[in-house]
Amino acid sequence: MDNPVVVGRLGAVYGIKGWLKVNSFTDNPESIFDYMPWLIQQKGVWREIQLTSWKRHNNGLICKPEGIDTREDAQVLTGVDIAVLPHQIPSLPQGEYYWRDLIGCAVVTTKGYQLGTVSELMETGSNDVLVVQANLNDAFGMKERLIPFIDEQVIKHIDITARLVEVDWDPGF
Repeated sequence: MDNPVVVGRLGAVYGIKGWLKVNSFTDNPESIFDYMPWLIQQKGVWREIQLTSWKRHNNGLICKPEGIDTREDAQVLTGVDIAVLPHQIPSLPQGEYYWRDLIGCAVVTTKGYQLGTVSELMETGSNDVLVVQANLNDAFGMKERLIPFIDEQVIKHIDITARLVEVDWDPGF
């Protein structure tokens, strides 16, 4: 399985017939069901699962995996990530990118200082945040930087092909 993309997580068991709650990480929560088959990782091995059914329940979603017919069977799947293969994710228009595309990109200031590489992104209330692992020989002794993802003001340029993010940011902050 070549670099599966995590799109959600199986939650708590629902009922006694093998249903599970679904925590979707997609913009439209229901669109997680457009990506079939799902991949789940158990004991370090990815395997495909199919669903026999899914539905809305209150403000959430629940699903019934194929071959999971009891509460005990479903409990084994609680907390397991739901992933899909990269080719299942729709392509974006030129100039747009997924968060996963930014992971591993080098981050450099507009003055040419190498801040490090993007290790993750965080969603906050006001704006997203780039988490940048600093270089080992960082002149400011930083191990990690949190840089607000504010287009034009802080994030000046992103080149996915070159794996580079240019920011207007003080390296000492």
